[in-house]
Amino acid sequence: MYLSHAVNGQRLAARMGGRQEPHSGSCRCGCVSAVARWAYRRMAADMTYRVAANGPAASAAPFLKFRANSAFSDQPRQSQRPVVLTNLRLFDGMTAALRDGLHVRIVGDRIQAIVPAGEALGDDVEVIDCGGRVVMPGLIDAHWHSTLCGVSQLEAMTADVAFLHLVAAREAQNTLMRGFTTVRDAGGPSFALKRAIDEGVVFGPRIFPSGAMISQTSGHGDFRMRYDITENVGLPSHVERAGMSVLADGADAVLRRAREQLMLGASQLKLMAGGGVTSVYDPLESLQFTDAELRAGVAAARDWGTYVMVHVYTAAGIERAVQAGVRSIEHGQLNDEKTAKLMADNGVWWSLQPFLGDEDANPHADPRSHAKQMMVAQGTVRAYEFAQRLKVNTAWGTDILFSPENLPKHGHMLAKMTRFYAPLEALRIATGQNGELVGMSGARNTYQGKVGVLAQDAMADLLVVDGDPSASLDFLTQPEQSLRLIMKDGKIFKSSL
Repeated sequence: MYLSHAVNGQRLAARMGGRQEPHSGSCRCGCVSAVARWAYRRMAADMTYRVAANGPAASAAPFLKFRANSAFSDQPRQSQRPVVLTNLRLFDGMTAALRDGLHVRIVGDRIQAIVPAGEALGDDVEVIDCGGRVVMPGLIDAHWHSTLCGVSQLEAMTADVAFLHLVAAREAQNTLMRGFTTVRDAGGPSFALKRAIDEGVVFGPRIFPSGAMISQTSGHGDFRMRYDITENVGLPSHVERAGMSVLADGADAVLRRAREQLMLGASQLKLMAGGGVTSVYDPLESLQFTDAELRAGVAAARDWGTYVMVHVYTAAGIERAVQAGVRSIEHGQLNDEKTAKLMADNGVWWSLQPFLGDEDANPHADPRSHAKQMMVAQGTVRAYEFAQRLKVNTAWGTDILFSPENLPKHGHMLAKMTRFYAPLEALRIATGQNGELVGMSGARNTYQGKVGVLAQDAMADLLVVDGDPSASLDFLTQPEQSLRLIMKDGKIFKSSL
């Protein structure tokens, strides 16, 4: 029993940022030593912070609050009065430019107006002096996996589902603290997390969920083990029970699975229309779902006023998806010029990620997956060239998947976009342009205001930053230092102004 406790204590200490320390004291259980010491450090640090920030009386408040590595933190602050941001440079997410001489007026969870700096502020307002810094919309990741980014693939395939959701809640807060106030979830069981965030149970970005990825048998969303096929015929796998993906073969099955995800609250649907890097069964160039199957998913989405996004890399798969009525192509790095023009002519969105096979790439131990990853990396530069020259509607996302070690690089994956775009243009894609894409979910969008822009009636999601986005986006690589204020829904989650 003591050995079991000690092992569990080591694991818990490692997850909570501590380390197993030598036993000292009367207790013979190693886990108590590690966890108790960790809790004491947290408590002491928190009480010191409260006394320094708010005076001795603050130490009487509930003091064991988990911070940067936890799903739980102090409550955000929302003013009961109108808030006016002054002394700023404005990046509104709509144009690739900075503007001076303006104030941002916020009432509740919305931006009431962008007004000239000389206009009277009014008597009953809270003024926030931004110190000449840039004010910009909160960032949007158009290809995010809220419940799958913070765990390894092995954990996703084997861990208790409750554990996956607890990790996801923690990572949701960390995502918000990196300046991402909105994400379009590209597959996974994020409905409960979305509700918890919307109701203030935990903190994180607003989520546009796709629900379970809909895949054909042997497709990119078929994560069954080999024994599932031979020994558990007809039984749902762990991945299916967890809501990560569902299998559908034939138009009727796709229609049913699509309607189920809409019933659960999907903003848009995610279908797997081609091979992938992460899975080892399906070749990268394979075509997945017939035309009839794709059209069934598109029809289900269209009937509910929303759209289908598809995972696919190759030109042949993209062409089939566009002809079937798909509105958003995810990845597509192996596209050709003819098919890219087809996308542009049909107003189809290209949700691209800067997959360059570099230090930011999702790690793959299997040599087959690594080889496919290198193929995709070689096509990335060509894909961005097509997108710009042919004027395809382009979105930006990261697709950090099964790679918790890559989460701190979230902002860096946007900063590196300056290889392809001027800094302000890259920032416009990750704010206003991504906001247009998520807005395509129409009535399935549970958020009433626009996101990604600073304009009248838009959601009050904004960042005050140390950095000049007209010169570089490198400030996003150090969000702890560079993000001086983080606001979502008019609530201040961080302020170090």
